[in-house]
Amino acid sequence: MHHKNSHVVDCRLDQIKYLSERYVLMLFTLPFRILGMLPGQFAQVRIDGAENTFLRRPISICFVPSPTEIWLLVQVVGEGTKKLASLQAGSIVNMVLPLGKSFSIPMDRRRPLLVGGGVGVAPMLFLGKQLMDTGLYDKSSIHFLLGARSKSDLVLLEEFEKYGTVHCTTEDGSYGTKGYVTQHPILQNQSFDQVYTCGPKPMMQAVARYAAEKEIDCEVSLENLMACGIGACLCCVEDTTEGHLCTCTEGPVFNTKRLKW
Repeated sequence: MHHKNSHVVDCRLDQIKYLSERYVLMLFTLPFRILGMLPGQFAQVRIDGAENTFLRRPISICFVPSPTEIWLLVQVVGEGTKKLASLQAGSIVNMVLPLGKSFSIPMDRRRPLLVGGGVGVAPMLFLGKQLMDTGLYDKSSIHFLLGARSKSDLVLLEEFEKYGTVHCTTEDGSYGTKGYVTQHPILQNQSFDQVYTCGPKPMMQAVARYAAEKEIDCEVSLENLMACGIGACLCCVEDTTEGHLCTCTEGPVFNTKRLKW
């Protein structure tokens, strides 16, 4: 599980922001500079003092403002994430980071579409920044498509707007286009040549089908299935064209051509 470039660190919680009933943004300071953190990678977070949470929780790296700072977006679902969300500023949280394979950054200028659903929006913010940092992209060439149940669950929109054009869907129609991300008109009205997605598995599968129909490269991040508590274990096996692979080590990012979707 521990990769050669990962560190076990005690991080200080500087700020905790309640974005909605279900989402908190946690801003941490790292004890030393960690270079080379990449979008799609995650942190294994130790949760102290909660019953039944002896396993660390995998949480996507949401943003890296500097080599000594990290943002984590936490969806409050079970006991472990509730405990995490109840921490006060100044708390020390132990984590192993960065872990996992990242999204690939094309070095020829493309028209990328970054699709996030629910807590899966987290790595998309960092990815948008990374694309901008290459100098090949500007805000008009990066498109975010963000989906949620309701307006209150669409978080960090002002941050996303710094790195691209933001399109939203809500299942109840309270903001943006009503329906799922795959029903957004942008998919039919605009052309893209690179798709990245992270969110609930049915959403990612639908996005992967769209990409396959359009013959576009598509990368998905699977660690959210662990982070959402649908199987918070380290043996998150995914059936691939190369056999069964552990998501936490071979992924969490996969090109959908490798998945049996």
